[in-house]
Amino acid sequence: MADKSAGPRPAYKRVLLKISGEALMGDAAYGVNPEVLALVADQIVETARLGVELAVVVGGGNIFRGVSESAKGMDRSSADYVGMLATVMNAVSLQEAIEKRGMPTRVMSAIDIQQLAEPYIRRRAMRHLEKGRVVIFAAGTGNPFFTTDTAAALRAMEIGADILLKATKVDGVYDKDPRKHADARRYLQVRFTDALRQDLKVMDATAFALCRDNEMGIVVFDMTTRGNIQRVVCGDPVGTTIVKDHLATTFA
Repeated sequence: MADKSAGPRPAYKRVLLKISGEALMGDAAYGVNPEVLALVADQIVETARLGVELAVVVGGGNIFRGVSESAKGMDRSSADYVGMLATVMNAVSLQEAIEKRGMPTRVMSAIDIQQLAEPYIRRRAMRHLEKGRVVIFAAGTGNPFFTTDTAAALRAMEIGADILLKATKVDGVYDKDPRKHADARRYLQVRFTDALRQDLKVMDATAFALCRDNEMGIVVFDMTTRGNIQRVVCGDPVGTTIVKDHLATTFA
């Protein structure tokens, strides 16, 4: 266990990190970019060594999405199950990269795939975290019609996470699309109600409602900048924080 008296000090004891499959592609059109995977694994290991109990939910959009063009003509349930398998592929790849850096890791799957992952059992997941292992949750919720954003919100609440970190390829949430509007402003923090009213698309509606109703804070940030995961966990003002409605909406 790292000496917490030296160096950065975490602001949270237990966190849930959501990584989109698309973010693992980097600049590629498909699959996992080895350089991006290495960057993510480095940051996860550095953060976990601060003494943070770190769980990860990984998406599968870099390989297959149930609502993508490649799923056209498929039954939605079947397509979503294929998408769940894609998240398992990403989870096992991430586990391999993390363990090469000396950090014990467990993959827990919401669908039964014993050769690759443990079944998801809430109490077992929490025990792994208490023992200092990084836990990667794969296969979403195990149910079609639910996104990995919803899986991240659900798992965050099940394991008693202090915060949900949504790692993306952009540096936060803006009041308008910064790629189209030069005057777009990034929020430092935004209330749940304001994010809903302005349709800021922080995450899908089901996931967002789960977080709002259970007062689970969300931080949206750019994971491609080295060290950002650790900075967010240490409470630095990185990205955009989604806050309870009695707090103020502010711009960076």
